[in-house]
Amino acid sequence: VHHAYLKAHIILATQHTAAPAEAECAAMQNIQTSGFLQASAAGSSVVDSLQVPLFQDEEAESQFCGSEGTILKREAPANIPKNGKRYHIHTFGCQMNSADSERMAGALEAAGYVCSEDASDADVLVYNTCSIREKAEVKVYSALGKQAKRKRANVGKLKVVVAGCVAQQEGQAMLRRVPEVDIVMGPQYANRIVDLLERSEASQVIATDPAEVLEDITAPRRESDITAWVNVIYGCNEKCTYCVVPFTRGQEQSRKAEDIRREMLALGEAGYKEVTLLGQNIDAYGRDLPGMADDASGRRAWTFTDLLRYVHDVPGIERIRFATSHPRYFTDRLVRACAELPKLCEFFHIPFQSGDNDILREMKRGYTHERYRAIIDNIRRYMPDASISGDVIVGFPGESEEQYLATEALVREVGFDRVNTAAYSPRPNTPAATWDNQVADLIKADRLNRLNAVVMEVATERAQRFQGRTLEVLVEGVNPRNPGQAFGRIRHNKLVYFDGDGLALRGKLVWVRINHCNAYSLMGDLVDVDAAPAGSSTAAAVAGQQLVGV
Repeated sequence: VHHAYLKAHIILATQHTAAPAEAECAAMQNIQTSGFLQASAAGSSVVDSLQVPLFQDEEAESQFCGSEGTILKREAPANIPKNGKRYHIHTFGCQMNSADSERMAGALEAAGYVCSEDASDADVLVYNTCSIREKAEVKVYSALGKQAKRKRANVGKLKVVVAGCVAQQEGQAMLRRVPEVDIVMGPQYANRIVDLLERSEASQVIATDPAEVLEDITAPRRESDITAWVNVIYGCNEKCTYCVVPFTRGQEQSRKAEDIRREMLALGEAGYKEVTLLGQNIDAYGRDLPGMADDASGRRAWTFTDLLRYVHDVPGIERIRFATSHPRYFTDRLVRACAELPKLCEFFHIPFQSGDNDILREMKRGYTHERYRAIIDNIRRYMPDASISGDVIVGFPGESEEQYLATEALVREVGFDRVNTAAYSPRPNTPAATWDNQVADLIKADRLNRLNAVVMEVATERAQRFQGRTLEVLVEGVNPRNPGQAFGRIRHNKLVYFDGDGLALRGKLVWVRINHCNAYSLMGDLVDVDAAPAGSSTAAAVAGQQLVGV
């Protein structure tokens, strides 16, 4: 019971939904046959009898790492001949996986498939998986088990695809555990799904070999027509001792700046208002691209700061965000660019993982808590009103009570607007999983509960600074819990709810006076549409931040 409780007890102190929409159009064009392993199906399913443990705090857990996952929902695209077949995509995990699901949807629809929200009505079932936490893996196998009997009754008609990080991690072992699966494919093959389906007509396919990420003309099918996620760098070269991402997503591969700008130009022309630039380690952008800067600074020809300046003036795009940053590469030059470029939002997501230097060293994070605090101080020097979020792990192997308390202290000192908290979960192929100084589950659960209380207290206090201010809100639609309300997001990445016609206002920049502040959401009254009221706080903040520290 304690084991099940611990694995589930992960709270995301955030306003985002389970899997934020991300658009990611960079992909690969040419299939390298050496990247596939053909395999024959044998044996019967072992999944039907899998028992899924009961977890506490299910709703909160479902917000992080896709423990419940999200079902892709969309209308059939116009002017594309249909092939009479349907696909169903169930996404678990982070925004990177959401992006990959959009790429797969785009490829399938270009081939004539139509989206189905009902798995039992689909000809192709895709489970896009996450391996960051064990619970997400359990959910995937549970979902596969529910389809096992149907697959056996529809051999040759139903195709089952396991994509994403669990697929990359398990490879051949996935087919041994679930023989009903037709395709096991890593995230680097997302836009090749149609080719893999064709190959699976002959035998099962395992596509997990490393592959170069190339640009692709197939556009992803985006979840939103207002905000879009644009991938700028794939993979991660860091060697954090707890993290499975470098193994499942491969080495860093930066997209060319002109390709990123071209995608953003298309988004602006299509009416999108906000873009989030995405990468597992986005500040490392460009270090794998050729050339050096002309100013003899020793920098690469392209850095993430250079990219921001290059894409900032794209017409139609009103807001630009980015995630996720690594403290090792977060420079003063980047902070100054964010302060100087008015479309860059006042929101930074920078994981810190621990407040103790010895733990950070064991994690191989490459910085100290003093260095992290200096980064935050520098951000607030140039952008005093900026919102800061982070990630943290409690119960890392060897963590003492004193080391845990150092993490609590850092949360209070920084004053985070939100923190994604997690108890350490040993992952396959990671060094820390093999260490003999694992922290007991009960201790991890206790520390997680205590830290969540601190995070909530700090976030609630931080949110009060918005009380009485008039803020710019990009309206995303109707509040699903109250049809008489609209909701949207401020530049600080906090949700705002207010009375209004969400359908009519969708996609508009409006001004809302805040009258109630919760930790992760705000309530207010609509003041104006489009035009900024005189003296509005957001307008003043945007203008003011460019003067601070200059």
